[in-house]
Amino acid sequence: MTAPVSVTVDENIAYVTIDNPPVNALSQAVRAGLSDAVRRLDADDAVQAVVLLCTGRTFVAGADIREFGKPPQPPHLPDVIAEIENAHVPWVAAIHGTALGGGLELALGCSARVVEAGAKLGLPEVSLGLIPGAGGTVRLPRLVPVEEAIAMITSGKPVDAAQAVSIGLADRIAKNDRVEEAAELARELAANGKPDTLSARPPVGNPDETFWAKQRASIKAKVRGQISPVAGLEAVRDAVTMPAAGAFTAERARFMALKDTEQSAALRYMFFAERNTGRPDAIKNEKPAEIRSVGVIGGGTMGAGIAASFLLAGLPITLIERDAEAVDQAIGRVKGILEQSRKRGVLTDETLAETLVRFSAETSYETLSDCDLVIEAVFEDMNVKHAVFADLDKVCRADAILATNTSYLDVSAIADATSDPSRVVGLHFFSPAHVMKLLEIVKTEAASPKTLETALSVAKMLHKIPVIAGVCDGFIGNRIFSAFRRECDFMLEEGALPEQIDAAMRGFGFAMGIYAVQDLAGLDIGWATRKRQAASRDPEARYSRIADRICELGRFGQKTGAGWYSYAEGSRTGDPDPLVERIVREESERLGIQRKDFSDEDIMNRIMAAMQTEARAVLDEGIALKPSDIDVTLVHGYGFPRHQGGPMFKAGQT
Repeated sequence: MTAPVSVTVDENIAYVTIDNPPVNALSQAVRAGLSDAVRRLDADDAVQAVVLLCTGRTFVAGADIREFGKPPQPPHLPDVIAEIENAHVPWVAAIHGTALGGGLELALGCSARVVEAGAKLGLPEVSLGLIPGAGGTVRLPRLVPVEEAIAMITSGKPVDAAQAVSIGLADRIAKNDRVEEAAELARELAANGKPDTLSARPPVGNPDETFWAKQRASIKAKVRGQISPVAGLEAVRDAVTMPAAGAFTAERARFMALKDTEQSAALRYMFFAERNTGRPDAIKNEKPAEIRSVGVIGGGTMGAGIAASFLLAGLPITLIERDAEAVDQAIGRVKGILEQSRKRGVLTDETLAETLVRFSAETSYETLSDCDLVIEAVFEDMNVKHAVFADLDKVCRADAILATNTSYLDVSAIADATSDPSRVVGLHFFSPAHVMKLLEIVKTEAASPKTLETALSVAKMLHKIPVIAGVCDGFIGNRIFSAFRRECDFMLEEGALPEQIDAAMRGFGFAMGIYAVQDLAGLDIGWATRKRQAASRDPEARYSRIADRICELGRFGQKTGAGWYSYAEGSRTGDPDPLVERIVREESERLGIQRKDFSDEDIMNRIMAAMQTEARAVLDEGIALKPSDIDVTLVHGYGFPRHQGGPMFKAGQT
């Protein structure tokens, strides 16, 4: 077996190459190979400088995930990086692809860094509930301004090559061959004498205590209870206020302490769960259909978001609306989304223009006759959806995939409107569709393996996380959401108020509480669902009328200026409304319930129990393929805090 680290020497420049596909992870063998290379090259007087490079599509993209949860094996990464930093000759990192986590820490141990134009550099450890543990928090603020170091370490977001150079993280962007230009820089450093190591340099800035207090308050407000970003800030503060040796020791202690926390365990669990969502055995050897053009039926908020998602992925889109006025409105929504993408830097002026060329909006289904995939995103009404699919069945190619974006309705019943239900699948996007990462793929009994494999390929194309769900009312996510929403309504009857429940959920780590979320999404959809279910509802089952009474008043959330909360004109932040409290108290009185006080812990215990009970039923019925799929759905579709791992993780069932 070829060694993952090799050394060659050419004209007094040594080239240390890491070859550990697919992402050149820092396995024990790689670490050992690097350590051996340092000792070998330090003993060779002919070597004047070293270039560190990687084969394949990327520089070192981080630790070896196969070693997660296992005791670290020597040589340890901090020691290897210290060896490189203290080598007799300068080392220069030639970076392409991504240099993330331990990969960037490795590059920080070098005397200089040359990056390709498309490279990304970052320290994403906070996403695993950790901080950099191999000197990253100490060396980075000695190379870039303290504010930039804090931003990179506490957010985990990478910087691109241009930004890396502008803040001092990289020395230059390669104009041609990165390895040749790194060798050129290595010769310059060798000629001028090896520069001071980062460990020997002072920090780039020395802010006062007021600065640190403001940073701490700002980060705590953003992370909603996650502890690793705050620990990252404290590690940077140590790096600025302590000698490097002490800061290295403090960093490692923090890293090891965080590694043993439940939050880090939850985040590591989610890391694997997101990458290993379930796949039915029947489709494992199936090849997906090629998707080259897509049609979308309906240009409302969801349809426009779906269309924009495919446009941003580089596909041509044809959107269908009922009349010319609706077409114009849909075009405006899609253009608005793309313009926001331009403002965020996702698109340039040039690529925005190119993207719009691939977009058209029409009123005739005939224009969809050659599409490979058509997605329906119309109003949540079975009769309407039946009519849409009957029309699509007439005009679309026989091998085209037909998908519905329904949130609750029976996808099998929708498929029955076609002559070939095997090509029908649910593609449940989450709003805003161009932002939310989850795609719930709803498989019917009739759906063919090719249809399902194509749906999975669509998720990959859109950079979304796919979760396969069976057919039931609400599938995985909305079924569990409805169950815990009902439990929250029962707590209102028993003594809580909407703002109390929302505050408890925010304290747990949710970005928004259940009632604020309903106001944002619109209460009318849930109301329509409850009315549809009324005929089949068990008359003996407990049912809260509070939400229905609010809807009967025309209060459908933010879009009507009132729902569970009232909204001042133009405001997206609601205020508690005495009218809602009066309705809540009237329902308690009608039911003869003596109201009681609820603590935040009481509220979250009830919510968690409701989620877990329904989740177990979803799993037992085969609606979800495995417990972790449920957690992925709740985290990425419903705001369950990622650092809490999901309801199944909390229940110990993963």
